[in-house]
Amino acid sequence: MAYLKKGFTLIEILVVLAIIATLLSLVAPRYFDSIDRSKEKILKHDLLVMREAIDKYYSDKNIYPDTLQDLVQHKYLRTIPDDPITESALTWVLIPPPDIEAKGLIYDIHSGSPAVAADGSQYADW
Repeated sequence: MAYLKKGFTLIEILVVLAIIATLLSLVAPRYFDSIDRSKEKILKHDLLVMREAIDKYYSDKNIYPDTLQDLVQHKYLRTIPDDPITESALTWVLIPPPDIEAKGLIYDIHSGSPAVAADGSQYADW
């Protein structure tokens, strides 16, 4: 009886690797697109929460906050969230009140990212 070696041939391995590469080329773009969409949803939610906190601060104290840390210090926010696009809490763009006589420095807040969203708008305009 002849002894036969069991294993895969080089051609079988190459075929399997080609199939895996084809599947990855189909799945990878969807994966990265879903990450970008989730960052956009997180940004919209963070902006909504921080704008509500600024409004509540103004409603309670009749002045706008001077810093985002004021919102944390007075328990309107637990922490200052990171901008999911820039991945930093230091890049938020703070908009002063339109009324010159209004007290405080933060009327609105925007993302500090210069990037463009999936819908064609800029994150900084949200």
